[in-house]
Amino acid sequence: MRDVCIIGIGQTPIGEEWELSLRQMASRAVRAAAADAGIEKPDALFVGNMMAARLSDQAHLGALIADYAGWRGIEAATVEAACASGGAAMMAAVRAVGSGEVDIAAVCGVEKMTEATSAEVVSGLATAADADYEVAHGVTFVGLNALIMQRYMHEYQIPHENFGIFSLNAHQNAVNNPNAMFRRAISAEVYNEAPMIAPPVNLYDSSPICDGSAAVILAPLELARRMPDIRPVRVLASASATDCLNLAERHDLLALEAARLSAQKAYARAGVGPQDIDLFEVHDAFSIMAALSLEAGGFAPRGQGTCFARDEGIGITGRLPISTMGGLKARGHPVGATGVYEIVDLATQLRGEAGANQVRDARIGMTQNIGGTGATVITHILATA
Repeated sequence: MRDVCIIGIGQTPIGEEWELSLRQMASRAVRAAAADAGIEKPDALFVGNMMAARLSDQAHLGALIADYAGWRGIEAATVEAACASGGAAMMAAVRAVGSGEVDIAAVCGVEKMTEATSAEVVSGLATAADADYEVAHGVTFVGLNALIMQRYMHEYQIPHENFGIFSLNAHQNAVNNPNAMFRRAISAEVYNEAPMIAPPVNLYDSSPICDGSAAVILAPLELARRMPDIRPVRVLASASATDCLNLAERHDLLALEAARLSAQKAYARAGVGPQDIDLFEVHDAFSIMAALSLEAGGFAPRGQGTCFARDEGIGITGRLPISTMGGLKARGHPVGATGVYEIVDLATQLRGEAGANQVRDARIGMTQNIGGTGATVITHILATA
């Protein structure tokens, strides 16, 4: 396998993009990434998306976006893995370039959610759960995460306010991100007094419904080093693992086993361990997932995710900065695009271009993109070239 690197990144601001269609958002992101890489056209395009067919009545996104971006004729396909679709598209592109099948690959994550009704979005998100054994009984996606969080709080005797550190950190970091949806800091008091959505998940424990698109351009490292004005970011590892969709059938509700397995695979392929990671872009769609990801990734013992965040520090100057540009909570969570936004945020850090949010001496970073309540987890480890 060839060494693969990121040579270009692009994104659109996350929010309620009423005036932009799905194809317009996606084409803006991929064109920005291509311009950043200094290329005209990639050999292939991999699109991560979860709900376009359901919410926008539009499937066949690979060909659609390739055409609208001015890349008609290239290989293009859509990848779906629920909320991990962006990470899955990235992994497919890494394999394509690494194998030598293509030299230049574009990855685009895109999702348009705000033009649908709340009921349609809730129903669409629920497709990431088990249709026969969970959704058919009326459970919602936020309800499933509330069950996990409730069990975690009971099992480890963790008070709800301990989870607030994840929201406070994300919102603080989003202040300096011009592409974030919520660019305002919050206090512990605001977090603690927020209305409940599905107890114990409150408004600030949950990421927002939003629109957005992000893109990266991949190339072999040896080719990138011959390209002028390129600051490549190496892909050290791209790994995936799965668990059952139905929470009731999991061996351990609080283990987030797919996150643990994908992290272990990624560490082995990259030749690093948790102690080598300088920053971690977590999939903090819900506060409980941030805590479980820290534990599954080997950064904190079981039941100690919130304690690690408090004691070791997850802010920009902490032991392990997470959600450095706002994360899913404050940057936003356009589900099929999120995994690519995570990659863009991490690449921005490793290129030293994060401005006020720059993590000092960042050399190796990790992202985790979670599908559903943890049935698919994709881990990427990136490094300065």
